[in-house]
Amino acid sequence: QLQLVESGGGLVQPGGSLRLSCAGSGFTLDHYGIGWFRQAPGKEREGVSCISSIGGSTNYAHSVKGRFTISRDNAKNTVYLQMNSLKPEDTASYYCAADPFTRCWSSDWSSVDFASWGQGTQVTVSS
Repeated sequence: QLQLVESGGGLVQPGGSLRLSCAGSGFTLDHYGIGWFRQAPGKEREGVSCISSIGGSTNYAHSVKGRFTISRDNAKNTVYLQMNSLKPEDTASYYCAADPFTRCWSSDWSSVDFASWGQGTQVTVSS
């Protein structure tokens, strides 16, 4: 059974860093494009970043570009989201999702109906 598990969330001060992990089990993660999404209370879900299955194309929301970096470690079957220079507005629950037909190269990649989702990890940026 395909399963995604996020970890690495927590409480951090503004300007700090966190690295989120998205570990796959029951399937080989590098056959899938992986998206990171976030949702804050009272707000719509937002696509944060995406990495394609082949070629490693990446894409970022404008709000995180230059601060967040998405990467893969296929040996560990894990995708990471390195988050630097965190701001209070980054506070949200973060979810990873997998799909074999992502369009990470496209500006509308987050509109893809990702097939599999993790349970999420909470990120809180506060002093």
